[in-house]
Amino acid sequence: MSRYQGEFAFRHDQPAKLGVLLVNLGSPDEPTPAALRRYLKEFLWDPRIVEIPRPLWWLILNLVVLNVRSRKSAAAYQSIWTEKGSPLLVNSLAQQRKLAQAFEAQYPGLVEVALGMRYGNPSIESALESLHAAGARRLLVLPLYPQYSATSTGSVFDAVADLLKRRRWIPELRFINHYHDHPAYIDALAARVRQHWEQHGQPDKLVMSFHGIPKRCLLQGDPYYCECQKTARLLAEALALDEDRWMITFQSRFGREEWLKPYTAATLKKLPREGVKQVDVVCPGFSADCLETLEEIDETNRGIFLKAGGERFHYIPALNAGDEHIEFLKRLIEWHSLGWPELAASHDQDVARQQAKAALERARAQGAET
Repeated sequence: MSRYQGEFAFRHDQPAKLGVLLVNLGSPDEPTPAALRRYLKEFLWDPRIVEIPRPLWWLILNLVVLNVRSRKSAAAYQSIWTEKGSPLLVNSLAQQRKLAQAFEAQYPGLVEVALGMRYGNPSIESALESLHAAGARRLLVLPLYPQYSATSTGSVFDAVADLLKRRRWIPELRFINHYHDHPAYIDALAARVRQHWEQHGQPDKLVMSFHGIPKRCLLQGDPYYCECQKTARLLAEALALDEDRWMITFQSRFGREEWLKPYTAATLKKLPREGVKQVDVVCPGFSADCLETLEEIDETNRGIFLKAGGERFHYIPALNAGDEHIEFLKRLIEWHSLGWPELAASHDQDVARQQAKAALERARAQGAET
């Protein structure tokens, strides 16, 4: 039996397409301890996430962490779960659907857009299978993480590479590893903040909260911290904010070691004592609302700020599937696809179909069935 996956539904007259693989973190299948245990086991076993030697980490993970965190995380997910399921999955599917519609309107029949989650469902493997079956011979991978980190974007590369290296026919491959300072991304963020301020007024301070990573990752060369700083600075400039009107913090700390500082929760607890009574929090590192924005920021950290003496707390939603975000993602994909024929102005679909038909006839003359 071959160790490589071959072609089982290939047709010589199937036109080649551009496949776009969107990837986000993922969610459990349901907000229950059992589902969270499965999800967390996959997530926390990733060596990009936890770099402890495997034998020692296996014991800690299976004997301690999963037993403690599964129920706690299930309760957190239950507080944000919707009738359609996980907010991250709902928002990500909306992004995939709108992007597919936008490409179909401009490049009919030439672009396939699929969604895969790094952990959980729909899997990256299932997304790659769907793109492969649709005839995608060129593959553009877009992790929906604006700032690069080995713990997020790097892990997506690992997963895609592990799957593709099992294939007999490898697609042409391009990989977008960040877009933290893209002008259209900054513009979309600024528009979302301005829209919120038009409805609610401006706060004393805008807190830009990013997902945290261990400080040692920065010291070992991970560019994430620097890219978060640049995103925050560019957003503040786009909003014409003075330095005392905004700040950057880091959330979602896990474990005992030092992570990137300042910590979001500790900062929000301290701000009221410094006279900051009104804050807005925006999360420019999250392309879609999820547990970390809806439960951690808008529920837990809201409570911390108000209990400490704060008077007004607003969470500004992520870009999700908003029109400006979809337009930006489309432009980003187009730019990174330059030189590929599907999106080229000179691409003639009728000619491509005629060439595919001729290829089938030649193949059949040499004994092929399809």
